[in-house]
Amino acid sequence: MSVTVMAMRCRPEDVFDVLADGWMFPTWVVGASRMRAVEAGWPEAGGRLHHSFGIWPALIDDVTVMREWDPPRRAVMTPAGWPLGEAVVIIEARERAGRGDGGCVVRLTEWAERGPGALVPAPLADAVLRVRNRETLRRLAFMAEGRGGTRAD
Repeated sequence: MSVTVMAMRCRPEDVFDVLADGWMFPTWVVGASRMRAVEAGWPEAGGRLHHSFGIWPALIDDVTVMREWDPPRRAVMTPAGWPLGEAVVIIEARERAGRGDGGCVVRLTEWAERGPGALVPAPLADAVLRVRNRETLRRLAFMAEGRGGTRAD
């Protein structure tokens, strides 16, 4: 399991506005390269995103299913990219306690749930996911801070 945390200069609602816009998924998710479809039920539980990951011409079609949608606190998703397998991704946002600046802290937790990815030793998986998810949160922060009317340095 990999856990990555980042402070953002926006409200949790701004973060969840980005998550709710399925067409923005490849903008903030490292590795996602294009959107193919956003089902009408997204982002509610059971809603699906159809996207691809990789670099052309080696693209793998992927589907991400929303398991739990509790804005602006928690979202749980299952991205499935076979032949690599399936993962669980949890994104949680909380206001920064006592700061009063409208900022929040976002926590991204990820682990492989099924398939070959689940066989990767935890320390190795964590090392790779930590780097990837730090950039993913950085991109999410740019999007959410832009929607919230603030900008990063």
